[in-house]
Amino acid sequence: MEYTQERVATLHRLTDAPIGFDGLEPVLERTAIVVPMTDREQERPAATGVLSALESIRPAPERVVVPVRADPGRIESFRAWVESFDLPTQVLWCNAPAVEDLLARKGLDGELGKGRDVWLALGPAIAQGEYVVVHDADATSFRADHVARLLGPLAMGYDFSKGYYARVEDDRLYGRLYRLLYEPLVEALRADHDDPVVEYLAAFRYALAGEFAMTADLASRLRPPRAWGLEVATLGDAFEHAGFEGSAQVDLGIHRHDHRTVDGDAGLEGMSRDVASAVLRVLEANDVDIDYGILTTRYRTAADRLIDQYRADAAFNGLSYDRDGEREQVTRYARSLTPPEGERRLPSWTAAPVDPDALVQAATPWTPSAASLESSTQD
Repeated sequence: MEYTQERVATLHRLTDAPIGFDGLEPVLERTAIVVPMTDREQERPAATGVLSALESIRPAPERVVVPVRADPGRIESFRAWVESFDLPTQVLWCNAPAVEDLLARKGLDGELGKGRDVWLALGPAIAQGEYVVVHDADATSFRADHVARLLGPLAMGYDFSKGYYARVEDDRLYGRLYRLLYEPLVEALRADHDDPVVEYLAAFRYALAGEFAMTADLASRLRPPRAWGLEVATLGDAFEHAGFEGSAQVDLGIHRHDHRTVDGDAGLEGMSRDVASAVLRVLEANDVDIDYGILTTRYRTAADRLIDQYRADAAFNGLSYDRDGEREQVTRYARSLTPPEGERRLPSWTAAPVDPDALVQAATPWTPSAASLESSTQD
């Protein structure tokens, strides 16, 4: 039955009644919404739709923080585009020269990516709100009530809330990295481990969803990886600081996203390395002893069984399904199942050696306060 519960509280969409903001006003007014982007989003209708939907929220959130990686020649037009919306926006230029210099002097220079962008935004978001919502800008199906659904569990006393949704578009199943990497990997690990952290990772219906909400206290404790793997690393931190009892997941319906190719470092194949590394790093941090000698075999066995089930589900719903193509993806993703190397996570904001105000000055060179950056950020 659709109202079946997982190990974490699962809030379903059981009726067609819209979820509004009645009763959520005190929470919303103390919420900062983080929407990570690149400058390419300015040209895409999905991001325009997200910001337009956020305009309709009343009362308005405390702040909408937009961390962006942009070329120097595009940052001004991007900022003007974001600020054209009737929202309390704050654009942060994540790869601004002053940001790079500040982080280098604090020993935090390194790879750029989504995780780093969100981490940069969390500093000011935590300072401005008691609750933080993070969601992607590439969903053409985004609606304002998604924010209400994500905040609902926090108003009920939960510390962490994660969205889940179906990925069906163009008469086929999407969510490929979750279906073909994450789910069989976690299932393979469950075959040999009954550790609570493994059960926690398995409890979320779409662990790679980029939509989640949390208290500012929990947000201040996140240690994101720099690039991909943010969503999984967030689950690891939520397990440590919120646990089963403090976590919930909410049904956001059907999402339609921009799609990536499989091939290459910029495609799902490249993302698979970071996602797998994030899963394995979460388990190793919780003292789960992983047998890498049998992991790939276990993973492929679990993936083969799931592919048969996906094929049946697709046929049942009249969807097309490329079984051979999905098996080829599994072969590619299996190469990512190696011990994670080094520590690529950023520090939590409770221990970060950089002041959020100094970071905002560095990331907003167009503001008058940025002129004092050099003197205010000296060691």
